[in-house]
Amino acid sequence: MYFSKLFVPTSKQDPSDAELASHKLMLKSGMIKKTAAGIYNWLPFGLKVVKKVEDIVRKNLDLSGAQEILMPMVQPAELWKESERFDQYGKELLKFQDRSDRDFVLGPTHEEVVCEIFRSYPMSYKDLPINLYQIQTKFRDEIRPRFGVMRSREFIMKDAYSFDIDPSGMEKSYEIMKQAYISIFNDIGLEYRIVKADAGNIGGDVSEEFHILADSGEDLLAISDSSEFAANVEVLEYDKDPTELDGKPSPDGKGKLSVKRGIEVGHIFQLGTKYSEKMNVKIKDAEGKEKTLFMGCYGIGVSRIVAASIEQNHDDKGIIWPYPIAPFHINIICLDPKRDEILKECKNVYEILSKAGHDVLLDDRDIRAGVKFGEHEMLGIPFSIVIGPNNFNNSKYEFSSRTEETKTELSIDEIKHILEELK
Repeated sequence: MYFSKLFVPTSKQDPSDAELASHKLMLKSGMIKKTAAGIYNWLPFGLKVVKKVEDIVRKNLDLSGAQEILMPMVQPAELWKESERFDQYGKELLKFQDRSDRDFVLGPTHEEVVCEIFRSYPMSYKDLPINLYQIQTKFRDEIRPRFGVMRSREFIMKDAYSFDIDPSGMEKSYEIMKQAYISIFNDIGLEYRIVKADAGNIGGDVSEEFHILADSGEDLLAISDSSEFAANVEVLEYDKDPTELDGKPSPDGKGKLSVKRGIEVGHIFQLGTKYSEKMNVKIKDAEGKEKTLFMGCYGIGVSRIVAASIEQNHDDKGIIWPYPIAPFHINIICLDPKRDEILKECKNVYEILSKAGHDVLLDDRDIRAGVKFGEHEMLGIPFSIVIGPNNFNNSKYEFSSRTEETKTELSIDEIKHILEELK
């Protein structure tokens, strides 16, 4: 992509209504545009990051055996009444009527709809387990939406639902999804922890959250320094100041606890028969007896991951994208695009790297170099190549990383090798 053709409405001013670094930087870098309270447009630069996250999620879920579907955001109220959540869910559930006075809701989650899908077809126990997932827009009418897309009313979520004949099957499906989540967050390249959690209004007996560690996180986590133990302080039932947990023995007997802040970006549940019982989701087992199915549900906040990534990876200059979800991997900064021979060399390097499979941006704009460098740092693109009057006809180019102060002179083959190792 040529920067001169890219719609990136950047700004130097901090937005007055933004508190978190991610909210400020997403607005300043032209990633999002607010339409109403808690409702945002995703502009080209931001949407590229969303799609990178979606691609990683989709790849790992497909590998786990889950199958992608797409369910409607608008759901009949009858299904929610059947599950008894129509009145229980609370005011976050947006209710409305169509022109025929039929009741509907905007889906905050899709347990009811997926149950209705599953029970609509003749199924055999031999077809199980089945895990269906989607990546789709959700709506929850938050009483106080804040922090940009971190806690918005409309958001992008991956939700998945597994069906099994018995508890052991549900536990196995749950473990498969847990491992898929681990692969997803490892691939994205963020520091995270898995914590024991409360199931909340989704329900179920077993529940774990995936948290990206960041100082701005709303959740307090108690984490062992010598094991994988981690828990939301709420489930530890600690009545005093949670920070006093620092240095206490870990409940698993391994190491000591430290209290850190986290941003919840994933949540997995063993639902049991909470929904399938009420919605009559049954199947005949090998002996011909009708059995209520055991379900699991698994959510990932796709749009929240984008914001949480910025909270974990930024400095006073701007965003620092992890390479796997960066909107562009490398920015070729052309210092004098009005000179044909310089622009030609920039385009040549651009074509070489693009054909090698890298996501390349060419800053061909006829503006001051300082503005280009400043915007490059704010946008957080992992690498840059600077080509100008002093090196356009050399065999090496000025190459630098967003996370390092040093600049090196490298050939195009050396640059390709560095980028290839990050794929």
